[in-house]
Parts: sequence; structure tokens; C-alpha cells
Amino acid sequence: MSPRPPRLVLYTRTTAYRHESIPAGVEAVERLAAEEEFAALATEDPAALEHALGSCAVVVFLSTSGEVLTPGARATLRAHMAGGGGFVGIHAAACTEYDWPYYGELLGARFARHPALQPGTVTVTDRAHPATRHLDARWHFTDEWYDFRAAPEGVRVLAGADESSYDGGGMGPAHPLVWCHERMGGPVFYTALGHTAESFADPAFLAHLRGGIRYAAGRG
Repeated sequence: MSPRPPRLVLYTRTTAYRHESIPAGVEAVERLAAEEEFAALATEDPAALEHALGSCAVVVFLSTSGEVLTPGARATLRAHMAGGGGFVGIHAAACTEYDWPYYGELLGARFARHPALQPGTVTVTDRAHPATRHLDARWHFTDEWYDFRAAPEGVRVLAGADESSYDGGGMGPAHPLVWCHERMGGPVFYTALGHTAESFADPAFLAHLRGGIRYAAGRG
């Protein structure tokens, strides 16, 4: 009998703002998972998440918002990471579980605010990572350009925002947008990009997500 494919769990529960791009994001991540030969499970049920995390390689929080985990799901996510499992956060994953300090440490930073949706430029500072190696040093994109309460510490920053390329930036010249780390037991990847449905049809952004997922699954 052939071994079962590794599982990717995609979580999209929201209890605060809900992004209209979530359906497009789910479709895109499920397609990437199939191409990478993951068995994908998309859910908004914290009980289903709790049950599935024990057998998954990587969990993806796609524009989750607010308090989205039960105590049991929190414990299972912590155990997943301690056991070497991977985590990917996309866009509003930084607007999630404000009342749980562990999650803030896991993700690396907390969302603070954003200016209006507009074009801008991503500065790619580390092209030796599977999520960024396909990108030029300057990547023109349209997004909300998240500001964070504080810059993440103890992480590998892969890309940031050039605040001179758009209006309303609030973090200055050192403005991280994409990073990774392995401080919590397993690999963690976060990208602040992905506000619009159109993002999930952009080949460069899809390759960015694929690289992040591969890294978090231990394939990068």
C-alpha cells in the first residue's frame, strides 16, 4: 500500500473582519497543496482543526481574525509546533488571537493598522528562501501594507515595504512584511500580503505562497 500523502490543514475562521478574498485564497491554497501532493483539509471549525492537527505537516491560517481557537485547539496548535510541525500565516493571520500571548510569539508580530488599499513596492531583502528566490529585488504589488505594533524580533526578515512607494506607511524604513523563524519547534512563515482576491491569481504571489508552504513543511 502506498503511504498516505502528508496533510495540510487550511484554517479560515473569522470572528472579526472577514476578507472577501478568503474563497479565492482557499481555492488557490488547495490547488497548491494538490500540486505539492498534500492531502488538504479546509475548515472553519476549531474542533475539526484540533482533531486534524495531530496528523498534519503544516497548518495555514488564511486571513483569520479575532479569537478563533478553543482552549483545546490552542493546546493542539502548541503541541503541533513543539513536535516540529509547520505554520503558515497569510495576511490577517496577524489580526488573530490577540488575547493569547503564545500566538503573538508564534506569528512574530501583531497587526496595528493599514492605509488604504493601493499599489506599492515590496523590497526583497533575502532571495535565498523558497518564498522569495523567484522575485526581483523590487516587487510591485497592490495591498493594504500592514503596519505592526512592533517589528518582529528573532526572525529572518525576507521582504519589507518601501514606504516611499505608497501613502500612509507608519513604520519607517525598516518595515517588515514577510519573515520566517524556527523558534517554536517547527518552521513558521508569515506574509502580510494577500488582501485581494486578485492576489491569489497572481503567478508571483502564488509562487511566494508555494515557497512559504514548502518551507513550513520542511521541503525548502
